[in-house]
Amino acid sequence: MVYFMNIFVDGGCRRNGTPGAYGAAAVVVKSRTGVVIDSYGDFIPQDPCPTNQRAELTAIIRGLRMAVNKNSTLQNRPCLDVKIYSDSTYAVNCMTLWIDTWRRNGWRTYEGTPVLNQDLIIQAHELHDFLRELGNVNYYWILRGENREADQLCNKVLDTYNRY
Repeated sequence: MVYFMNIFVDGGCRRNGTPGAYGAAAVVVKSRTGVVIDSYGDFIPQDPCPTNQRAELTAIIRGLRMAVNKNSTLQNRPCLDVKIYSDSTYAVNCMTLWIDTWRRNGWRTYEGTPVLNQDLIIQAHELHDFLRELGNVNYYWILRGENREADQLCNKVLDTYNRY
């Protein structure tokens, strides 16, 4: 038996790149028919300074954690088929194209500089590797319009920032 999880993620940061920046990450889990079955949105840590890229990677981490948590509640431990959808080419490329090269290069870019957001990328890949032992995990870049629910949830969280 296979348990399917379609996880839509989005991260956002306001005042990106400034000392007053704040960010959020959102996750929306949908059934195979597209019905929203779970969602989660919250602020990302303030240290280090939030950026859009850190928010997008944090959203992937939270989505992967939701998959791990869901798996622990399933009877008979079915094979998982986890699909992560993101409108961030950066986040998807971190998880699919660049990770192996960075690992081989000692977490250095082609230019020899340290990989930015290495802490989050490592954390995401540890969760990815754990889930891969339980089934399939794939990442897909989608248009922003196809990520409406996660985008709306992320913005809803960001809109509450000044209320604290």
